[in-house]
Amino acid sequence: MRTGTLPALAAGFAALLLAACSTQRLTPIATVAHVDLPRFMGKWYVIAAIPTFIDKNAYDAVESYRLRADGTIGTTYTFRKGGFDGAVETLRPRGWVVDHASNARWAMQFIWPIKAQYLIAYLSKDYGETIVARDARDYVWIMARTPAISVGEYRRLRHIVATFGYDTSKLRLYPQRWPAPPIPAAPA
Repeated sequence: MRTGTLPALAAGFAALLLAACSTQRLTPIATVAHVDLPRFMGKWYVIAAIPTFIDKNAYDAVESYRLRADGTIGTTYTFRKGGFDGAVETLRPRGWVVDHASNARWAMQFIWPIKAQYLIAYLSKDYGETIVARDARDYVWIMARTPAISVGEYRRLRHIVATFGYDTSKLRLYPQRWPAPPIPAAPA
């Protein structure tokens, strides 16, 4: 190593350690006490989210869950990219319950071996609305069984998201228009 390289590396490492030590630890997000899995299954319209890079321009976004015989959760996330007539994108991550006492902590796997945390942090008594969150506060989804909710209800759910410690200025409303234009058939 050239002279000065080792001290520079040591200084850089020390700076990283100090940054890591000074980083505020986020309190884990509490989940709902219990989720009736069969009742939670089915279609959920994405009303708003702090989006991932994949779905940042999503329209008509719908997440559907199906409980499989082996206990895993078959998931289909479909949306149109960039507009109501945009190309259809479909993702099929594999999900499973991590905490069987509550059924509210899941893992989702889009690409092996990476697993994403999936916390059911809010669920209305009638299973009509839910908020899915992550302890990292990087992504959150507000979903409903219907493609639209009232402005007042959205504000209430947004406030709940804020109580979890999210920056709600990052929330993006997901446009929904139903019935959606037909999805083109796959080529034969």
